[in-house]
Amino acid sequence: MTFPVPARPYPFPFAPGRTALVVIDMQRDFIEKGGFGDSLGNDVTRLEAIIPTTAKLIDLFRRKKWPVVHTREAHLPDLSDCPPSKIRRGDAPLRIGEEGAMGRLLVRGEPGNQIVDSLKPIAGEIVIDKPGKGMFWNTDIQPILDNKGVTHLVFAGVTTEVCVQTSMREANDRGYECLLIEDATESYFPEFKQIAIEMIVAQGGIVGWATPFAALEAAVTKALAHA
Repeated sequence: MTFPVPARPYPFPFAPGRTALVVIDMQRDFIEKGGFGDSLGNDVTRLEAIIPTTAKLIDLFRRKKWPVVHTREAHLPDLSDCPPSKIRRGDAPLRIGEEGAMGRLLVRGEPGNQIVDSLKPIAGEIVIDKPGKGMFWNTDIQPILDNKGVTHLVFAGVTTEVCVQTSMREANDRGYECLLIEDATESYFPEFKQIAIEMIVAQGGIVGWATPFAALEAAVTKALAHA
């Protein structure tokens, strides 16, 4: 069974029981002052602004008992899973693995690497530490989703043009139907967010679909009113 969710470029076929929510990298390192994003000179308040909508999205999936996946961009403490080129790149005053205001940047277990308090995973939800931009590379998410019978993914998180889009493209290549919630994703650069969304929905949804949270919520409420 599927039901349509109004979306671009055409309605998304939502499959209850076979759809998981993926919340990409809503971690302190990217969203709060003193983290990795802030060290690069970015305005982190842009990312902080999507927390309320993302929280509503997570709550919707929790109420329906549909799977929720949280990712964190995170490296092992010895940085053995972080290419030297990634550490060297850019001219930030603090680099991956160095000590910042919230511990070592982008390192597993550090305070800054945790999901922001208002979106913290609850018992039973899936948490994936990914060493790259995409959620599939060098992680065990594929067999986890397969074991749950997941065929459709709803995406939220940051940043739209980097880790979110990369993860959607990886998922698309693996045969998942992907929907991005436009007001539950953000970029440090507003123009990058909009361009990324246009790339995703172009050519008949070459990567996937996009819609605001209100459209998804209304469609779920209508379709499952008597469920």
